[in-house]
Amino acid sequence: MEITLTGRRALITGGSRGLGRAMAETFAAAGADVAVVAREESPLQETVAALEGIRPLGRFVGISADVSDAANVERAHGQAVEFFGPIDVLVNNAGTSNAQPFLKVDDQSWLEDFNLKFFSAVRLCRLCIPGMQQQSWGRIINTLNSAAKAPGANSCPTSVARAAGMAMTKALANEFAADGILVNALNTGLLVSHQWVKRWETADGNQTFDEFIGEMGRRIPIGRMGDPQEFANLALFLASDAASYITGTAINIDGGLTPVV
Repeated sequence: MEITLTGRRALITGGSRGLGRAMAETFAAAGADVAVVAREESPLQETVAALEGIRPLGRFVGISADVSDAANVERAHGQAVEFFGPIDVLVNNAGTSNAQPFLKVDDQSWLEDFNLKFFSAVRLCRLCIPGMQQQSWGRIINTLNSAAKAPGANSCPTSVARAAGMAMTKALANEFAADGILVNALNTGLLVSHQWVKRWETADGNQTFDEFIGEMGRRIPIGRMGDPQEFANLALFLASDAASYITGTAINIDGGLTPVV
């Protein structure tokens, strides 16, 4: 089965590193025009240059924006639409891991986490859906994590923000299915990403990065951490016409780690 996104216009938040960059490169290789949104300018431009190397005739733009801020979200969406028209595929991928004991999470931490992970997605959906409705076709993919289904101890505020994202995924899927807009979520487990690089850099010990992720992977049924490309492959499928009967679902991509299907 050949999966193509030729003629589609994608916007990916958190798109300059890790899972976001893997999706941007995979979408570009499949023929999509891609707007990459991220905070840091240098990795953003590196990613755009990589996309142009994959498909020199494609249209790619890097937009520096902090999507936890409503004005930044509106500006980023406006720049993307001005550059290549209404968005067909929206990937809400921005977020960091912020898991703490409940009693240590103050109001400001709750607000910051929800603004980054949940309200950025709410705002972008609100901006992108009208254009999708006009053409009776759209795809929205929300990157969440396994804590949305199976929150553990010391997992706030991340697990709660992600659970809210999963509920929104289902609500929007039901509301906009008749418009040809399919909305799904991908619940990540342990996937090698920039966040894990940062954890390795701050960890005690003399392990190499490969040793570090190898040790983490031993707790997963499949025996290893996932690769960003494996995540991007599933995102590509959901973004395409091949996934035309899939909406309102949150798919675990975790090597069997999550106890809830």
